[in-house]
Parts: sequence; structure tokens; C-alpha cells
Amino acid sequence: MKEMNHLNIEIKARCPNPEFVREVLWQENAIFKGIDHQTDTYFNCKYGRLKLREGNIENHLIHYDREDIDGPKKSLVTLYRPEPQSNLKEILTKSMGIFVIVKKKREIYFIENVKFHIDIVENLGSFVEIEAIDSNGNFDSNQLKRQCETYMELFEIKNEDLINCSYSDMLLSLTNNKS
Repeated sequence: MKEMNHLNIEIKARCPNPEFVREVLWQENAIFKGIDHQTDTYFNCKYGRLKLREGNIENHLIHYDREDIDGPKKSLVTLYRPEPQSNLKEILTKSMGIFVIVKKKREIYFIENVKFHIDIVENLGSFVEIEAIDSNGNFDSNQLKRQCETYMELFEIKNEDLINCSYSDMLLSLTNNKS
């Protein structure tokens, strides 16, 4: 079990051409970590967001507090790696209740301290995420923001494609619009 706190500056955007983003990542010598099939269970939470990520690569309990704005946004993240086969999900479900479940296929890449996701989210479509991460005090938020902006330009992300909320919010909005 390990807990980590770190600062992210991140963006999420609709991705009409995932192949183009992949090509740019390969040209920039990104390290491909693999394809993760993830289920994110969001729990009712008074402050920020709390989710349990279950995947074949990433498995974390994640609490984050992030600005809901377009463009690069600050996110304070706490990660906890539960023991395999723990009953954490059952405990959280019984004590807090499930808010929403997000299922996605995620390609994971890294260039130094910057993490990239190409996501296909069930019922929502294709997205790209850029997370400039400071986990040990080496970067300030302005440096992280510049890293994000650099990759936004390389990926040719348009302002109208930027997303200012989480996949969970988008799914809830979709569900509410169907009602």
C-alpha cells in the first residue's frame, strides 16, 4: 500500500483523430506503457472527486480536486494503491454509495514527467488527456502549464475541443438529458 500526493496541470479534449496523436507521440519518442481497460467507480464525496480505478495496468483509489475550466487546469491528487483482492470497493460502496461508473479503453504514454492518455470512453467517444505531473517538487505550476500548452500545440488541439469537466460529469449530463 502506497500513498502519493502530487500536483498536476492537465487538459482533456475531444480527439477526432487519435491516430494523429499517436503519430506525434511516437515522433516525440514517448514511452508506451500499454492499453488499460479501466472501470472508474466514482463515490459520493463532499469535496472533490473520489474514484476507485480498476484496470489491468492502473489500480488506485484516487481523490482529486480540480478546477472545472477550459484549458490547462490545476489538480491536487492523492493516490492510494490498495492491496490486490482487497474489499475496498465494497467498503466504499456500502459507506458512501456509488455516484457513477465510467468504463474506458486507455492508451498510456509518458514523455519524462508528462503522461498522455488516448481514451475511448463508453457512451462518450474519443479523448486525449495531457497530465504534466510534479510528484517531488521539481516543477512549479507555470512550468507544468507550459508543458501542457506545448503538447496541446503539437496535437493541434482546438479550444472548442477542450473539456472542462470529468468523464463522470459528462456521463451524468448525458443521462440527465435522456430523462
